[in-house]
Amino acid sequence: MWIEVKKAPNLMLAEMWKELFEGEGVPSRIVPASGLPIGQECTTYSVLVPKDKEGIIEEVLRKL
Repeated sequence: MWIEVKKAPNLMLAEMWKELFEGEGVPSRIVPASGLPIGQECTTYSVLVPKDKEGIIEEVLRKL
C-alpha cells in the first residue's frame, strides 16, 4: 500500500522530492492530484511511498 508523504505544487518539485526519496533507497511515485495525466506542469502532485517505508521518510524529512 502506498501513502502520501508530500504534496508538491508542480511537477518539477514533485520530481525533486521523488529523487530525494529514491536517493535514500525508498521507492516513490508521483501522482497528479487533479486526475489529469502525468506531465501537466502546473498542477498539484502527491508524492507516494510504500507504507512500510514511512519511518525512513520521517527521518529523511527531519534531517532537512
